[in-house]
Amino acid sequence: MNRRKFLKIAGSTAVIAAAGGAGFALTRTPTAALVPWADAESSYTDPMRQALSYAILAPNPHNRQPWIVNLKSQTEAVLTCDLERLLPATDPFDRQIVIGLGCFLELFSIAAAEQGYLARIQVFPEGEPNNRLDGRPIAHLTLDRRPGLARDPLFAHILARRTNRNPYDTSRAVRDDILQRLRNAAANDVHVDGIAGGKRLDELRTLTRDAMRTEIGDTDAYQESVDLMRIGRREIEANPDGIALKGAFLETLSLAGILTRKSLADPTSESYRIGLEMTDAGAMSSMGFVWINTPGNGRQAQIAAGQAYMRVALQTTADGLAMQPMSQALQEYAAMAPYYETVHDWLAGRPGERVQMLARVGYAEKTGPAPRWPLTSRLKNG
Repeated sequence: MNRRKFLKIAGSTAVIAAAGGAGFALTRTPTAALVPWADAESSYTDPMRQALSYAILAPNPHNRQPWIVNLKSQTEAVLTCDLERLLPATDPFDRQIVIGLGCFLELFSIAAAEQGYLARIQVFPEGEPNNRLDGRPIAHLTLDRRPGLARDPLFAHILARRTNRNPYDTSRAVRDDILQRLRNAAANDVHVDGIAGGKRLDELRTLTRDAMRTEIGDTDAYQESVDLMRIGRREIEANPDGIALKGAFLETLSLAGILTRKSLADPTSESYRIGLEMTDAGAMSSMGFVWINTPGNGRQAQIAAGQAYMRVALQTTADGLAMQPMSQALQEYAAMAPYYETVHDWLAGRPGERVQMLARVGYAEKTGPAPRWPLTSRLKNG
Protein backbone atom coordinates (compact mmCIF):
# COMPACT_ATOMS: atom_id res chain seq x y z
CA MET A 1 0.00 0.00 0.00
CA ASN A 2 1.02 3.64 -0.36
CA ARG A 3 3.61 4.11 2.36
CA ARG A 4 3.39 7.89 2.67
CA LYS A 5 -0.38 7.83 3.09
CA PHE A 6 -0.32 5.09 5.70
CA LEU A 7 2.52 6.68 7.64
CA LYS A 8 0.53 9.88 7.76
CA ILE A 9 -2.44 7.92 9.09
CA ALA A 10 -0.55 5.80 11.57
CA GLY A 11 2.20 8.07 12.78
CA SER A 12 5.76 6.79 12.56
CA THR A 13 6.00 6.15 16.31
CA ALA A 14 3.28 3.49 16.33
CA VAL A 15 4.73 1.80 13.28
CA ILE A 16 8.27 1.69 14.61
CA ALA A 17 7.07 0.43 18.01
CA ALA A 18 5.12 -2.38 16.40
CA ALA A 19 8.10 -3.42 14.28
CA GLY A 20 10.33 -3.73 17.32
CA GLY A 21 13.62 -3.19 15.54
CA ALA A 22 15.34 -3.03 12.19
CA GLY A 23 15.75 -6.81 12.02
CA PHE A 24 12.00 -7.24 11.77
CA ALA A 25 11.98 -6.75 8.00
CA LEU A 26 14.45 -9.57 7.48
CA THR A 27 12.03 -12.13 8.91
CA ARG A 28 8.81 -11.18 7.11
CA THR A 29 9.13 -13.21 3.93
CA PRO A 30 6.75 -16.22 4.15
CA THR A 31 9.56 -18.57 3.15
CA ALA A 32 7.75 -21.81 3.96
CA ALA A 33 4.82 -20.85 1.72
CA LEU A 34 7.17 -20.29 -1.23
CA VAL A 35 8.97 -23.64 -1.04
CA PRO A 36 6.81 -25.23 -3.80
CA TRP A 37 8.39 -22.84 -6.32
CA ALA A 38 11.82 -24.23 -5.45
CA ASP A 39 10.56 -27.82 -5.19
CA ALA A 40 9.44 -27.72 -8.81
CA GLU A 41 13.10 -27.49 -9.83
CA SER A 42 14.08 -30.56 -7.81
CA SER A 43 13.97 -34.07 -9.24
CA TYR A 44 11.03 -36.22 -8.24
CA THR A 45 11.36 -39.97 -8.55
CA ASP A 46 8.41 -40.34 -10.92
CA PRO A 47 7.18 -38.34 -13.92
CA MET A 48 3.69 -37.77 -12.52
CA ARG A 49 4.82 -35.94 -9.39
CA GLN A 50 7.42 -34.05 -11.40
CA ALA A 51 4.78 -32.71 -13.79
CA LEU A 52 2.36 -32.00 -10.95
CA SER A 53 5.00 -30.02 -9.05
CA TYR A 54 4.80 -27.44 -11.86
CA ALA A 55 1.04 -27.70 -12.32
CA ILE A 56 0.36 -26.50 -8.76
CA LEU A 57 2.04 -23.17 -9.64
CA ALA A 58 -0.83 -22.31 -11.99
CA PRO A 59 -2.74 -19.04 -11.52
CA ASN A 60 -6.23 -19.51 -10.12
CA PRO A 61 -9.06 -17.34 -8.73
CA HIS A 62 -8.26 -15.82 -5.33
CA ASN A 63 -5.35 -18.28 -5.20
CA ARG A 64 -7.71 -20.94 -3.86
CA GLN A 65 -5.68 -23.81 -5.38
CA PRO A 66 -8.77 -26.03 -5.67
CA TRP A 67 -7.02 -29.04 -7.16
CA ILE A 68 -6.91 -32.50 -5.62
CA VAL A 69 -5.03 -35.26 -7.43
CA ASN A 70 -5.73 -38.93 -6.81
CA LEU A 71 -2.56 -40.81 -7.78
CA LYS A 72 -3.17 -44.17 -9.45
CA SER A 73 0.42 -44.88 -10.51
CA GLN A 74 3.57 -43.09 -11.61
CA THR A 75 1.89 -42.36 -14.95
CA GLU A 76 -1.84 -42.14 -14.12
CA ALA A 77 -3.91 -39.82 -11.94
CA VAL A 78 -7.35 -38.28 -11.59
CA LEU A 79 -7.87 -34.55 -11.02
CA THR A 80 -10.84 -33.44 -8.93
CA CYS A 81 -11.92 -30.10 -7.47
CA ASP A 82 -11.95 -29.38 -3.76
CA LEU A 83 -15.53 -28.18 -3.38
CA GLU A 84 -14.62 -26.39 -0.14
CA ARG A 85 -12.54 -23.93 -2.17
CA LEU A 86 -15.21 -22.41 -4.39
CA LEU A 87 -16.16 -18.72 -4.58
CA PRO A 88 -19.97 -18.66 -4.49
CA ALA A 89 -20.34 -14.87 -4.24
CA THR A 90 -18.11 -13.81 -7.15
CA ASP A 91 -18.13 -17.04 -9.15
CA PRO A 92 -21.65 -18.41 -8.66
CA PHE A 93 -21.40 -20.97 -11.48
CA ASP A 94 -17.77 -21.99 -10.76
CA ARG A 95 -16.72 -20.83 -14.23
CA GLN A 96 -13.59 -19.09 -13.00
CA ILE A 97 -12.61 -22.06 -10.86
CA VAL A 98 -12.82 -24.29 -13.94
CA ILE A 99 -10.64 -21.84 -15.88
CA GLY A 100 -8.06 -22.10 -13.08
CA LEU A 101 -8.18 -25.89 -13.40
CA GLY A 102 -7.54 -25.45 -17.12
CA CYS A 103 -4.40 -23.47 -16.25
CA PHE A 104 -3.33 -26.36 -14.02
CA LEU A 105 -3.80 -28.86 -16.85
CA GLU A 106 -1.79 -26.79 -19.31
CA LEU A 107 1.17 -26.51 -16.95
CA PHE A 108 0.92 -30.24 -16.33
CA SER A 109 1.12 -30.91 -20.06
CA ILE A 110 4.04 -28.53 -20.64
CA ALA A 111 6.01 -29.96 -17.71
CA ALA A 112 5.35 -33.54 -18.83
CA ALA A 113 6.70 -32.80 -22.30
CA GLU A 114 9.87 -31.43 -20.74
CA GLN A 115 10.49 -34.92 -19.33
CA GLY A 116 9.70 -36.60 -22.64
CA TYR A 117 6.13 -37.63 -21.74
CA LEU A 118 3.01 -36.94 -23.73
CA ALA A 119 0.20 -35.90 -21.37
CA ARG A 120 -3.13 -37.41 -22.33
CA ILE A 121 -5.90 -35.41 -20.69
CA GLN A 122 -9.51 -36.59 -20.79
CA VAL A 123 -11.63 -33.80 -19.35
CA PHE A 124 -14.85 -34.61 -17.47
CA PRO A 125 -14.57 -38.38 -18.04
CA GLU A 126 -17.80 -38.98 -16.12
CA GLY A 127 -19.69 -36.09 -17.72
CA GLU A 128 -19.80 -32.31 -17.38
CA PRO A 129 -21.37 -30.73 -14.30
CA ASN A 130 -24.10 -28.18 -14.95
CA ASN A 131 -24.57 -24.99 -12.93
CA ARG A 132 -22.21 -25.98 -10.11
CA LEU A 133 -19.27 -28.34 -9.85
CA ASP A 134 -19.85 -31.64 -8.12
CA GLY A 135 -17.73 -34.57 -7.03
CA ARG A 136 -17.14 -35.94 -10.52
CA PRO A 137 -13.57 -35.84 -11.87
CA ILE A 138 -12.31 -32.81 -13.73
CA ALA A 139 -9.83 -34.84 -15.77
CA HIS A 140 -8.21 -38.24 -16.14
CA LEU A 141 -4.44 -37.89 -16.64
CA THR A 142 -2.04 -40.36 -18.21
CA LEU A 143 1.58 -40.00 -19.26
CA ASP A 144 3.01 -41.81 -22.29
CA ARG A 145 6.77 -41.97 -22.71
CA ARG A 146 7.70 -40.47 -26.10
CA PRO A 147 11.43 -40.37 -26.90
CA GLY A 148 12.17 -37.34 -29.05
CA LEU A 149 8.96 -35.54 -28.08
CA ALA A 150 9.26 -31.82 -28.80
CA ARG A 151 9.62 -29.66 -25.72
CA ASP A 152 7.53 -26.55 -25.27
CA PRO A 153 9.67 -23.37 -25.17
CA LEU A 154 7.21 -21.84 -22.70
CA PHE A 155 8.42 -24.29 -20.04
CA ALA A 156 11.44 -22.05 -19.43
CA HIS A 157 9.16 -19.29 -18.11
CA ILE A 158 6.99 -21.21 -15.63
CA LEU A 159 9.00 -20.32 -12.53
CA ALA A 160 9.23 -16.64 -13.48
CA ARG A 161 5.52 -16.13 -14.20
CA ARG A 162 3.71 -13.81 -11.82
CA THR A 163 0.39 -12.04 -11.49
CA ASN A 164 1.57 -8.44 -11.19
CA ARG A 165 -0.86 -6.00 -9.52
CA ASN A 166 1.54 -3.06 -9.41
CA PRO A 167 0.82 0.09 -11.42
CA TYR A 168 2.23 -0.25 -14.92
CA ASP A 169 4.68 2.11 -16.61
CA THR A 170 2.57 4.46 -18.72
CA SER A 171 5.64 5.70 -20.59
CA ARG A 172 6.28 2.27 -22.16
CA ALA A 173 3.97 1.12 -24.92
CA VAL A 174 3.33 -2.54 -25.70
CA ARG A 175 4.69 -3.21 -29.18
CA ASP A 176 2.49 -4.66 -31.91
CA ASP A 177 4.80 -7.64 -32.46
CA ILE A 178 4.50 -8.61 -28.79
CA LEU A 179 0.74 -8.32 -28.94
CA GLN A 180 0.73 -10.57 -31.99
CA ARG A 181 2.73 -13.22 -30.16
CA LEU A 182 0.12 -13.18 -27.41
CA ARG A 183 -2.62 -13.67 -30.01
CA ASN A 184 -0.73 -16.65 -31.41
CA ALA A 185 0.13 -18.26 -28.06
CA ALA A 186 -3.02 -20.36 -27.69
CA ALA A 187 -4.58 -23.27 -29.58
CA ASN A 188 -7.06 -22.79 -32.40
CA ASP A 189 -10.15 -23.78 -30.40
CA VAL A 190 -10.13 -20.44 -28.56
CA HIS A 191 -9.78 -16.89 -29.83
CA VAL A 192 -7.18 -14.58 -28.29
CA ASP A 193 -7.12 -10.91 -29.16
CA GLY A 194 -5.85 -7.68 -27.69
CA ILE A 195 -5.23 -3.98 -28.03
CA ALA A 196 -2.45 -1.65 -26.90
CA GLY A 197 -3.72 1.81 -27.71
CA GLY A 198 -6.53 3.96 -29.02
CA LYS A 199 -10.03 4.66 -27.76
CA ARG A 200 -10.72 1.04 -26.79
CA LEU A 201 -7.76 1.01 -24.39
CA ASP A 202 -9.16 4.05 -22.58
CA GLU A 203 -12.62 2.49 -22.51
CA LEU A 204 -11.34 -0.77 -21.06
CA ARG A 205 -9.30 1.05 -18.43
CA THR A 206 -12.44 2.81 -17.26
CA LEU A 207 -14.64 -0.28 -17.46
CA THR A 208 -12.25 -2.48 -15.49
CA ARG A 209 -11.77 0.23 -12.88
CA ASP A 210 -15.50 0.68 -12.45
CA ALA A 211 -16.13 -3.07 -12.30
CA MET A 212 -13.49 -3.49 -9.60
CA ARG A 213 -14.98 -0.61 -7.63
CA THR A 214 -18.42 -2.20 -7.96
CA GLU A 215 -17.10 -5.50 -6.62
CA ILE A 216 -15.48 -3.78 -3.66
CA GLY A 217 -18.75 -1.97 -3.03
CA ASP A 218 -20.80 -5.18 -3.12
CA THR A 219 -20.94 -6.43 0.47
CA ASP A 220 -21.09 -10.16 -0.25
CA ALA A 221 -18.58 -10.11 -3.09
CA TYR A 222 -16.00 -8.04 -1.24
CA GLN A 223 -16.44 -9.91 2.04
CA GLU A 224 -15.56 -13.10 0.16
CA SER A 225 -12.20 -11.50 -0.68
CA VAL A 226 -11.67 -10.04 2.79
CA ASP A 227 -12.31 -13.42 4.41
CA LEU A 228 -9.53 -14.89 2.25
CA MET A 229 -6.95 -12.21 3.03
CA ARG A 230 -3.87 -13.53 4.82
CA ILE A 231 -2.13 -10.67 6.61
CA GLY A 232 1.54 -11.20 7.41
CA ARG A 233 3.93 -14.11 7.36
CA ARG A 234 2.31 -16.17 10.10
CA GLU A 235 -1.14 -16.19 8.50
CA ILE A 236 0.27 -16.80 5.03
CA GLU A 237 2.36 -19.76 6.14
CA ALA A 238 -0.56 -21.22 8.08
CA ASN A 239 -2.85 -20.92 5.02
CA PRO A 240 -0.79 -20.42 1.85
CA ASP A 241 -3.81 -19.76 -0.31
CA GLY A 242 -6.14 -16.79 -0.62
CA ILE A 243 -4.97 -13.19 -0.98
CA ALA A 244 -1.55 -12.64 0.59
CA LEU A 245 -0.84 -9.24 2.15
CA LYS A 246 2.84 -9.65 2.85
CA GLY A 247 5.97 -7.65 3.49
CA ALA A 248 7.46 -5.85 6.47
CA PHE A 249 5.52 -2.65 5.94
CA LEU A 250 2.06 -4.22 5.72
CA GLU A 251 2.79 -6.58 8.58
CA THR A 252 3.91 -3.69 10.75
CA LEU A 253 0.66 -1.90 10.08
CA SER A 254 -1.14 -5.09 11.06
CA LEU A 255 0.78 -5.37 14.32
CA ALA A 256 -0.02 -1.74 15.04
CA GLY A 257 -3.72 -2.54 14.64
CA ILE A 258 -4.11 -0.31 11.59
CA LEU A 259 -4.41 -2.89 8.83
CA THR A 260 -7.05 -5.45 9.78
CA ARG A 261 -9.74 -7.39 7.98
CA LYS A 262 -12.28 -5.26 9.81
CA SER A 263 -10.75 -2.01 8.55
CA LEU A 264 -10.38 -3.37 5.04
CA ALA A 265 -14.10 -4.24 4.98
CA ASP A 266 -15.25 -0.93 6.49
CA PRO A 267 -16.29 1.53 3.75
CA THR A 268 -15.65 4.44 6.14
CA SER A 269 -12.06 3.44 6.94
CA GLU A 270 -8.89 4.87 5.47
CA SER A 271 -7.70 1.33 4.64
CA TYR A 272 -10.80 0.81 2.49
CA ARG A 273 -10.37 4.16 0.72
CA ILE A 274 -6.72 3.56 -0.04
CA GLY A 275 -7.60 0.08 -1.32
CA LEU A 276 -9.94 1.73 -3.81
CA GLU A 277 -7.19 4.13 -4.87
CA MET A 278 -4.84 1.22 -5.42
CA THR A 279 -7.29 -0.60 -7.68
CA ASP A 280 -7.89 2.62 -9.61
CA ALA A 281 -4.15 3.11 -10.10
CA GLY A 282 -3.75 -0.39 -11.45
CA ALA A 283 -6.62 -0.26 -13.92
CA MET A 284 -5.88 3.23 -15.21
CA SER A 285 -2.19 2.40 -15.81
CA SER A 286 -3.03 -0.51 -18.12
CA MET A 287 -0.99 -0.26 -21.32
CA GLY A 288 -2.87 -2.98 -23.14
CA PHE A 289 -5.52 -5.65 -22.71
CA VAL A 290 -5.81 -9.21 -23.93
CA TRP A 291 -8.95 -11.29 -23.87
CA ILE A 292 -9.85 -14.91 -24.49
CA ASN A 293 -13.11 -15.95 -26.14
CA THR A 294 -14.69 -19.35 -26.70
CA PRO A 295 -17.54 -20.28 -29.09
CA GLY A 296 -19.77 -21.25 -26.16
CA ASN A 297 -19.65 -21.48 -22.38
CA GLY A 298 -19.65 -25.22 -21.67
CA ARG A 299 -17.26 -26.71 -19.15
CA GLN A 300 -14.86 -27.95 -21.83
CA ALA A 301 -14.77 -24.44 -23.28
CA GLN A 302 -13.87 -23.10 -19.84
CA ILE A 303 -11.04 -25.63 -19.52
CA ALA A 304 -9.79 -24.60 -22.97
CA ALA A 305 -9.92 -20.94 -21.94
CA GLY A 306 -7.76 -21.73 -18.90
CA GLN A 307 -5.25 -23.60 -21.03
CA ALA A 308 -5.11 -20.63 -23.40
CA TYR A 309 -4.73 -18.14 -20.56
CA MET A 310 -1.83 -20.14 -19.18
CA ARG A 311 0.00 -19.99 -22.49
CA VAL A 312 -0.67 -16.28 -22.90
CA ALA A 313 0.60 -15.65 -19.36
CA LEU A 314 3.81 -17.56 -20.07
CA GLN A 315 4.28 -15.67 -23.33
CA THR A 316 3.92 -12.33 -21.54
CA THR A 317 6.63 -13.52 -19.15
CA ALA A 318 8.85 -14.48 -22.07
CA ASP A 319 8.41 -10.99 -23.53
CA GLY A 320 9.14 -9.22 -20.25
CA LEU A 321 5.59 -7.98 -19.72
CA ALA A 322 3.54 -7.82 -16.55
CA MET A 323 0.01 -9.22 -16.55
CA GLN A 324 -3.02 -9.19 -14.25
CA PRO A 325 -6.52 -10.64 -14.77
CA MET A 326 -9.20 -7.92 -14.76
CA SER A 327 -12.18 -10.21 -15.18
CA GLN A 328 -14.61 -8.71 -12.68
CA ALA A 329 -16.76 -7.49 -15.60
CA LEU A 330 -17.13 -11.11 -16.76
CA GLN A 331 -18.57 -12.41 -13.50
CA GLU A 332 -22.15 -13.63 -13.36
CA TYR A 333 -23.59 -12.08 -10.20
CA ALA A 334 -26.20 -9.31 -10.40
CA ALA A 335 -24.01 -6.26 -9.74
CA MET A 336 -21.83 -7.10 -12.75
CA ALA A 337 -24.66 -7.38 -15.30
CA PRO A 338 -24.14 -3.94 -16.91
CA TYR A 339 -20.39 -4.49 -17.29
CA TYR A 340 -20.91 -8.02 -18.58
CA GLU A 341 -23.21 -6.75 -21.31
CA THR A 342 -20.85 -3.94 -22.28
CA VAL A 343 -17.71 -6.06 -22.44
CA HIS A 344 -19.46 -8.62 -24.63
CA ASP A 345 -20.74 -5.87 -26.91
CA TRP A 346 -17.16 -4.66 -27.31
CA LEU A 347 -15.16 -7.89 -27.40
CA ALA A 348 -17.39 -10.79 -28.50
CA GLY A 349 -17.51 -10.70 -32.27
CA ARG A 350 -19.59 -13.79 -33.01
CA PRO A 351 -23.09 -14.90 -31.92
CA GLY A 352 -22.91 -17.00 -28.76
CA GLU A 353 -19.26 -16.18 -28.16
CA ARG A 354 -18.24 -15.94 -24.51
CA VAL A 355 -15.48 -13.68 -23.24
CA GLN A 356 -13.82 -15.95 -20.66
CA MET A 357 -10.80 -13.89 -19.58
CA LEU A 358 -9.75 -10.25 -19.70
CA ALA A 359 -6.31 -9.15 -18.49
CA ARG A 360 -4.24 -5.99 -18.51
CA VAL A 361 -0.64 -5.98 -19.71
CA GLY A 362 2.26 -3.55 -19.55
CA TYR A 363 5.64 -3.05 -17.94
CA ALA A 364 5.96 -2.92 -14.17
CA GLU A 365 8.24 -3.35 -11.20
CA LYS A 366 8.73 -7.06 -10.60
CA THR A 367 6.79 -8.86 -7.90
CA GLY A 368 7.43 -12.08 -6.01
CA PRO A 369 5.75 -15.49 -6.36
CA ALA A 370 2.40 -16.23 -4.75
CA PRO A 371 2.24 -18.64 -1.79
CA ARG A 372 1.37 -22.26 -2.54
CA TRP A 373 0.33 -25.36 -0.63
CA PRO A 374 2.98 -28.08 -1.03
CA LEU A 375 2.32 -30.77 -3.60
CA THR A 376 2.01 -33.44 -0.92
CA SER A 377 -1.00 -31.63 0.56
CA ARG A 378 -2.86 -31.85 -2.74
CA LEU A 379 -2.29 -35.58 -3.35
CA LYS A 380 -4.29 -38.68 -2.51
CA ASN A 381 -3.31 -42.27 -3.19
CA GLY A 382 -5.53 -45.04 -4.47
